[in-house]
Amino acid sequence: MHGHHVRGPIGDKPDEEELPPYAGIELGDVVLVKSDAEAAAALAALTCADVVGFDTESKPTFAKGEASTGPHLVQLATDSTAYLFQIGARPDPGSVDVLRAVLEAPAILKVGFGLGDDLRRLRSKLGIETQNVVDLSTTLRRRGERNTLGAKTAVARFFGQRLQKSKRITTTNWALPRLSEQQIRYAADDAHVALKLYRHWRANPPA
Repeated sequence: MHGHHVRGPIGDKPDEEELPPYAGIELGDVVLVKSDAEAAAALAALTCADVVGFDTESKPTFAKGEASTGPHLVQLATDSTAYLFQIGARPDPGSVDVLRAVLEAPAILKVGFGLGDDLRRLRSKLGIETQNVVDLSTTLRRRGERNTLGAKTAVARFFGQRLQKSKRITTTNWALPRLSEQQIRYAADDAHVALKLYRHWRANPPA
């Protein structure tokens, strides 16, 4: 263990920059839902799941008081696959049907981080009333912790790894018809890592 970074007493935050990177989901395990057949396959896979990871991305608003026209992308992940739904000015009815069926299903638990805006935007843009949601930013806190927990901190705490959260990608234009490979991986990871953290937390209940 020579020269290895030794953690201090419990409660010390590991230096996140020194942690090994979180690998994330493979591009081959991400489906950008475009066709009716893909929507049907996504619906079948997602409705079989007991829990799905969930997130949305919206094009950033820069002007003061400018209302968001998001979400522009909705991500739902099973343990094996992340499904990405692009929500344009004229949302594809097939995609919206899948989102409604999954998000409004009381039997499917949706887990994610900091979902308040996501839920509001889904309601105002698509009329979707999301049911059975757990916001991990409060659920995964340690006893006595006041601050909400971000995915990056949770990955460091539970997996001992560093989640790459680049401002450069978060603030890209999510409304583009063609998303970059980086955008796709980043968006898929947001939903998939939430599910992985939730599964880990359930399997290792806090003392």
